[in-house]
Amino acid sequence: MELRQLRYFVQVVESGSLTQAAASLGVVTSALSQQITRLESELATRLLQRGPAGVRPTDAGLAFWRQAQLALRHVDEAGRAARTARLAGHVSVGLASTTASVLGLPLLKAMRERYPEVRLHLVEGLSGHLEGLLNARQLDLAILFKVDAARRWSVMPLLREQLFLIGAPAVEGWPRQARPRLRDLSAVPLVLPSARHNLRGVVDAAFAKARCTPRVVAEVDGLALLMDVVAAGLAATLQPGAAAVRAHHGGLSCLPLQDEAAQRPNHLVSLSDDELSPAALATRVVVRNVARQLVADGHWPGTHFHES
Repeated sequence: MELRQLRYFVQVVESGSLTQAAASLGVVTSALSQQITRLESELATRLLQRGPAGVRPTDAGLAFWRQAQLALRHVDEAGRAARTARLAGHVSVGLASTTASVLGLPLLKAMRERYPEVRLHLVEGLSGHLEGLLNARQLDLAILFKVDAARRWSVMPLLREQLFLIGAPAVEGWPRQARPRLRDLSAVPLVLPSARHNLRGVVDAAFAKARCTPRVVAEVDGLALLMDVVAAGLAATLQPGAAAVRAHHGGLSCLPLQDEAAQRPNHLVSLSDDELSPAALATRVVVRNVARQLVADGHWPGTHFHES
């Protein structure tokens, strides 16, 4: 098996057409087809299904494509490292919006300082979406709030975030307590993310454990717009400490909740160690160190770092 064959195969899958792939690679279609056929013969399995609309990978081809992407990335990174004589490469990290708001910029700064030849790609999205990207090997690392034990991932508990009631004290039913319980919020109108978000599951489970029902008046699936609703005084919200940082800057009040169930776990999840490049392994260490420092310096309110 040759690196050339891996590059050819990856290009064919991404193009969905032998003709288009050949044009992108600068080779004739017959030569490209011959290399794919030789690769299938060597692996003794069909990798592509050919049809009038183009080609698409078989189940075996899809599995091979994912591993081929990783192999080619590692080869490219090895070449860059040899040329620069220091750690180099490309690393993709997935963060939820609240996590990105407190961790994103410090992580970028730390990586630029420690590993300037490593190009960091930060992806902001829902936890479920990040999980899908990790499964497809389009991310190297992600901070997730719920982990599927069946996945072949490397999972490190990172931290736990206490939830805060965030809003303007003029909001109807605003509690008098400095550290209210969920049962004290029955009259407070709340704007929360929908059930698509892991945070909503944490909030609903916490209310259920407290044997009370939240007064949800709106659902917003976007942190910036949700916080605009809160800033306008239309409702309060329940968010982790990462969101509380922005709320303080906006002049809103943030009250930590007493309920033990009103916490969100954070896990640092990655592909298995044998699939990670040296650059990704180094980035994982930097993520933990930066998170630890943010907690120690009080820049991530209501957060307890998990020391392994």
